[in-house]
Amino acid sequence: MLQAIRTFFFERDVLEVETPLLSQASGTDPQLDFFSTVYRLPPIKQPLFLQTSPEFAMKRLLASGSGAIFQICKAFRNGEVGRFHNPEFTMLEWYRPGFDLADLMDEITALFALLFTEHALQATQRVSYQAVFKHYTGLDPLVFSYVDYCAYALANALPEAISLCGNDQALWLDFIFSHQVQPHLGRQALCLVYNFPACQSSLARTHSKDSRVVERVELFLEGVELGNGYYELTDVTEQEWRFNKEAHQRQQRSLPASVKDERLLAALSAGLPDCSGVAIGIDRLLMLVSGRSSIRDVLAFPVDRA
Repeated sequence: MLQAIRTFFFERDVLEVETPLLSQASGTDPQLDFFSTVYRLPPIKQPLFLQTSPEFAMKRLLASGSGAIFQICKAFRNGEVGRFHNPEFTMLEWYRPGFDLADLMDEITALFALLFTEHALQATQRVSYQAVFKHYTGLDPLVFSYVDYCAYALANALPEAISLCGNDQALWLDFIFSHQVQPHLGRQALCLVYNFPACQSSLARTHSKDSRVVERVELFLEGVELGNGYYELTDVTEQEWRFNKEAHQRQQRSLPASVKDERLLAALSAGLPDCSGVAIGIDRLLMLVSGRSSIRDVLAFPVDRA
């Protein structure tokens, strides 16, 4: 599978790169927890962080003029273990200058057609987040009503959502989507869900025609989330505001403090080219390609045997 992926990108003149697994910055996403260590070279004593994704370093390369790039590397996320999770995992990430979100979805579709040639996948499905959320829940994800969401949770045997999510729209959407929508997605076909609510903006740019949504896509197959992509945000002021907002959310939730990536912000200031990018979990992908039901079945040494 790795050979097929590399051949796919080599034939499209996309350069393979390598970036550090250890960084001086941790990222700020309140949904992710990170591993930290200490670099000691007396008198130096400096905290370093294992990267949850190579995204920030790859964007620094893009800003330096690398052109189209891809990477297959290890990534690390603390506290994540289960049927679809291992704290150390393999990630494929690529960036395409000049691509918008539709172009990126075309390339994702082409890659999956190559990797799943023996599985006879049906035509790729593309559906907006708002449309698929409304279809399976009857709720509009772009209009937040605490009363309506609580009523929905109680009516659908999800009372724990009320205490877990409170007045946080993004948490409500994540909870309801994962329980009520995601299990239905990608049955015998790759499903690309695009245009996410703005409260789930992450690193995607705001849609030029509807400020309620951002140009983000997630990939699903057989109810499993495989990847996350963006029409990348290039506005340094907006990006720093989002970092600060996420850092504040981490503080409010009593999560470990984060270290903002100032080098990424400097790269954005220098000029990130118009581009789209996506990250895909290779272990989950291999799990589905090989017809397995758990990520443990495709890892030689999951964390409890590492």
